[in-house]
Amino acid sequence: MQILILGAAGMVGRKLVERLVQERQLGGQEITRLILHDVVEPERPEASFPIDTLTSDFSMPGEAEPLVATRPDVIFHLAAIVSGEAEADLEKGYRINLDGTRLLFDAIRHVGDGYRPRLVFTSSIAVFGAPFPEAIGDEFFLTPLTSYGTQKAIGELLLADYSRRGFLDGIGIRLPTICVRPGKPNKAASGFFSSIIREPLNGQEAILPVPMDVRHSHASPRSAVNFLIHAATLDLSRVGPRRNLTMPSVSVTVAEQIDALRRIGGERCVARIRHEIDPNIVRFVEGWPRRFDARRAESLGFRAEGSFDEIISIYIEDELGGALPDQ
Repeated sequence: MQILILGAAGMVGRKLVERLVQERQLGGQEITRLILHDVVEPERPEASFPIDTLTSDFSMPGEAEPLVATRPDVIFHLAAIVSGEAEADLEKGYRINLDGTRLLFDAIRHVGDGYRPRLVFTSSIAVFGAPFPEAIGDEFFLTPLTSYGTQKAIGELLLADYSRRGFLDGIGIRLPTICVRPGKPNKAASGFFSSIIREPLNGQEAILPVPMDVRHSHASPRSAVNFLIHAATLDLSRVGPRRNLTMPSVSVTVAEQIDALRRIGGERCVARIRHEIDPNIVRFVEGWPRRFDARRAESLGFRAEGSFDEIISIYIEDELGGALPDQ
């Protein structure tokens, strides 16, 4: 089995690569080649099978065709400009998130000769817009209130149409906010959800830019990788023509996040959070969904954490060697 990962240099992409290299199979089929693509060169880990790394801007005409020329069996499309950057730079957001997706899908279509790969597309809960019901189900209409959400919603429609026409076998997974993200903050407007946990656990100050009663939905990076692998191996006859699914998540307020941090890291960690309201981020957050009814995804076998304490514990296990640093 040959696998292509677009966005392989990103956090979720790197963790997906680590998992595939470790397991050496996907859905019971041996991996024979891994192709890693990003706009910057992805890391090439040691593996029992060949790994190719490719660097290009796949949103430019002619760049997507070489990526699918070897007819990969599974394609993970993780490449995107994140929410804050897509809102700040309209042209860049639409070029990468929309034009790049369309060019990729068309490159797959033009291979022909019965080529129909499994394509896993990472969408976002940003496809939904206020006003919201108490819990958002998959039947809730797509009315995004950001450019990023709009770009992802269009990608979902393209995925469903190209799947319907038999050009690819696609499934879109709407990711909640992935938390706690390791490493440095990115340009996502939601980045503070990770920062207020990650930095205090590492002995550093964090800024909380929104009120304590802000509610949001989260899943760990480990769950994100599990979502991707399950989507790549799921029998899509069970999914039917509605190819885009909202993933399970943990819905908590910022105050509940901080309470979980207090239980695990103590008051010393919580004291490192400084509350400093940022009106721009507050405006972003006001248009975000808060809670989801993911029973359709759960009925298909997708699973997330049961509590925010579990999400923090996974960060400590996966990124801190299983123990808090001496502080």
